[in-house]
Amino acid sequence: MFLELAGLCKRYGQTMAVDGFDLEAARGECVCILGPSGCGKTTTIGMVGGFVSPDAGSIRLDGQDVTHLPPNVRPTCTVFQNYALFPHMTVLKNVVYGLKFRGASKAQAARAGRDMLEMTGLSGLGERRVTDLSGGEQQRVALARALILEPKVLLLDEPLSNLDARLRVSLRREIKDVQTRLGITMLYVTHDQDEALALADRLVVMNAGRIEQTGPPEEVYARPASLFVARFLGRANLMPGPDGLLLVRPEDMFFCDAPGRRQGTVLARLFGGPVTTYLVEAGLPRPLEVDVLGGDSPRREAGEKVAVDWRRERAVDAG
Repeated sequence: MFLELAGLCKRYGQTMAVDGFDLEAARGECVCILGPSGCGKTTTIGMVGGFVSPDAGSIRLDGQDVTHLPPNVRPTCTVFQNYALFPHMTVLKNVVYGLKFRGASKAQAARAGRDMLEMTGLSGLGERRVTDLSGGEQQRVALARALILEPKVLLLDEPLSNLDARLRVSLRREIKDVQTRLGITMLYVTHDQDEALALADRLVVMNAGRIEQTGPPEEVYARPASLFVARFLGRANLMPGPDGLLLVRPEDMFFCDAPGRRQGTVLARLFGGPVTTYLVEAGLPRPLEVDVLGGDSPRREAGEKVAVDWRRERAVDAG
């Protein structure tokens, strides 16, 4: 396996930040580490990048043990949340900065820098100061500066968290496109489930320093291994089932004319453009959420009595 993390542990005082983290990533794979604030995902990526020393465990990259190598000699590069750009330098000088430590001539660096600016959508901005750029442009500069060093593994720590929602959607598509074109292995840390689902070839969900579940994003979403995963990754309706709790996603529920499995009363209608979510009081601890595509169902009003059912093949036994 191209990247192997085995038994990584890190403690800060009495707090176990990362507890026995195991992961294998193939060459060219994009692995997203997803979890709430404080779950250990940033500490994990810090250990891979060499900025945090593990208390236990090992890191192997392309057959080499890099567990105790300093960041500047590891074949990795990190894009940080705050970008960490040099404000007194131009865009091009920021991008090529690391090449001077690789023995590249000024002409070679400039040529490689211009190519990287074009790849990351920054053509024509090479002579601008980074302080004159928008947040999205600064993020592209940070990405270009990392990619130009041709790392074996690219590490990204919440790189889009400072941007507005619309720009995040656009830039995550660009990051995935660049990663796919270059075939680079990528570890991407985020607390944003939509971001993780859109980018990941494989998803790692963390909670309190430990891995809750690993797998393709479609599998983790459809078959969550724990209640934590079910609730953190997407929305979930929980109901009594044959073996305990039954989990059904809102998009797998529907209204029906027959008696249905649950009778209830509409509490609210939440319009969301292509999808409308209805909250239904059905005698459970929490209202059921029912997603309806626009035009697929008559409009329901608050106070209306309804029958609710769900797709049997999509229901998950949550224990």
